[in-house]
Amino acid sequence: MAKKTFNIVTLPGDGIGPDIVKQAVKVINRIGEIYGYDFKITEKRMGGIAIDMDGCSLPQDTIDAALASDAVLLGAVGGPKWDNLPNGDRPEKGLLGIRGALKLYANLRPAVLYPQLQHTSPLKAEIIGDGLDILVVRELTGGMYFGEKANSPKFNPENKDCWASDLEKYSVFEIERILKTGFEAAQKRNHKLCCVHKANVLESSRLWRAVFDRVKKNYPDVETSEMYVDNCAMQLVRNPRQFDVIVTSNIFGDILTDEASQVAGSIGMLASASLGAGTLGLYEPIHGSAPDIAGKNLANPLATILSVPMMFRYSLGLMKEADAIDKAVMDVLNAGYRTGDIFNKDLDDASKKVGTEEMGDLVVKALK
Repeated sequence: MAKKTFNIVTLPGDGIGPDIVKQAVKVINRIGEIYGYDFKITEKRMGGIAIDMDGCSLPQDTIDAALASDAVLLGAVGGPKWDNLPNGDRPEKGLLGIRGALKLYANLRPAVLYPQLQHTSPLKAEIIGDGLDILVVRELTGGMYFGEKANSPKFNPENKDCWASDLEKYSVFEIERILKTGFEAAQKRNHKLCCVHKANVLESSRLWRAVFDRVKKNYPDVETSEMYVDNCAMQLVRNPRQFDVIVTSNIFGDILTDEASQVAGSIGMLASASLGAGTLGLYEPIHGSAPDIAGKNLANPLATILSVPMMFRYSLGLMKEADAIDKAVMDVLNAGYRTGDIFNKDLDDASKKVGTEEMGDLVVKALK
């Protein structure tokens, strides 16, 4: 019998991106060996490396390959080298572009504090309790990031009359579909959802609240609440365990997910999924490119490795294989192995402090 084939495009990107994607690919290939799948992995360029090699942050060849794939795995993009290019292109423009090209409107970002790593959270033990597991569902293709942009005809920051604007605009359709994603996620977790907005000030948020009030009636099994974004930011550090699923707009989600990641400890442990109407998705760690440690065997690859189970569940339908990867990572952590970002000299065995390559090899070895 022929092996089932899955086509995966990898976008290693910049900085530590190639280092960490390499480890995730080792895990994918090992799963293929154990369970009898053929993973055809194609590497493409995006971000700063694409600017250098192809003249733009998102080549058409990369878009075409991603659209033809079953899933896309991203490393990281960006770095100071590309901050002030004369043509205005930036690595981050490629990231926005690939999300738009693949029509990915929902970003699912878990903020999980693993029991083995509770010391990595900056919050007190009595606040964190026995761990943390929050899912933030962020709208990804609307709002001011994609809204109409304008500025003074002669843009000059020295001129006191100079101005600039970004339009925050949402349609009922956009709000409905992200709320549906959030509610369906809540039904698979603890049946609890909080809609975050700023309806006391913003017209766009008033629409969010009105649509939320209507849509929630379709999910009577889900306990709902709503919260202003500034209060939510405060509550995430005051009492994060009150949250299960948070659903919110693009800009609010961008900010709150970074805060939640810090509450949960190291960003080197947190994965994310960007999804659309179909099964094609983009999977990536939430951290940046960290060019200062690129190629030095220092980066934590676990966030990228943990992006693979999300890919298996949401895009490939490989549930038991996803569980196997999650278990392998937990087994490695339970055995005491740590990369530098999650290592505590007072708690951990110094002999079990490992680098990027070693951590990837440990997870591969733990797979069963």
